[in-house]
Amino acid sequence: MATQSTLRSRGIELLLAYYQEPSLALRNQLVSLNAGLVRKVAYRLSYQCTEPYEDLEQIGYIGLIRAIERFNPTQGCAFSSFAVPYIRGEILHFLRDRGSAVKVPRRWQELHKDGQRLREELLKQLGTAPSDQQIADALQVSLQDWLEAKQVSQNRLPLSLDSTVCQQTDSCTTLGETLPDPTYQVLQRLEEDRQQIQGALSQLEAKTRAAIEFVFIQGLSRKEVAKRIGVSPMTVSRRIQRGLRQLTLALQAKASLSA
Repeated sequence: MATQSTLRSRGIELLLAYYQEPSLALRNQLVSLNAGLVRKVAYRLSYQCTEPYEDLEQIGYIGLIRAIERFNPTQGCAFSSFAVPYIRGEILHFLRDRGSAVKVPRRWQELHKDGQRLREELLKQLGTAPSDQQIADALQVSLQDWLEAKQVSQNRLPLSLDSTVCQQTDSCTTLGETLPDPTYQVLQRLEEDRQQIQGALSQLEAKTRAAIEFVFIQGLSRKEVAKRIGVSPMTVSRRIQRGLRQLTLALQAKASLSA
């Protein structure tokens, strides 16, 4: 627990330092410190595609770097909640560029291709569109196999977001209207994180809370904070370290209760 608290405090300090004065050295430290986020997202997505885990992990680091460059620690939200959508989005963008999101077995692809060719030949021979049974017979496969190959190929085609999924008397619902808004979901998570941090801050002793808010939210130096709250700069540093440990413990306890 103490090690986790120390790492969390270190992460906050590095994020603030990078926000105030970005540098490659600080960014590399933050990437190393948050590598677990990338590995976790890449591991989950590796079970939903055929791409190697190692490739997904490398792409995920690009998302992590973008999150580090855009994160504002003064807004009071957890970096992990901010970074995960960037990491996941970068990997999904990579997967979209690699091809169809639905991987169809080669056997079904070849069967459907041969069926389409035979459909054209039978159409010329018969003068009318052949039935599925006639195509299956020409392919020398069962009707069920042909129907499955045809259905799988149809399911690969992208579906318009304007497609109607629910028709009522006076209105209809499109596919796009049923999809969650990712921007809203991210903002909602950020707001939840902000409220949790604000609640944890309210539990701190007044001068400790003031020291943390002055340094991490308003960006004051420890010397300036010392003058404002009437203590020495060394005392300010001790209060901040103690306060960050208390905040970490409070947030971890809340996360355990909600898990």
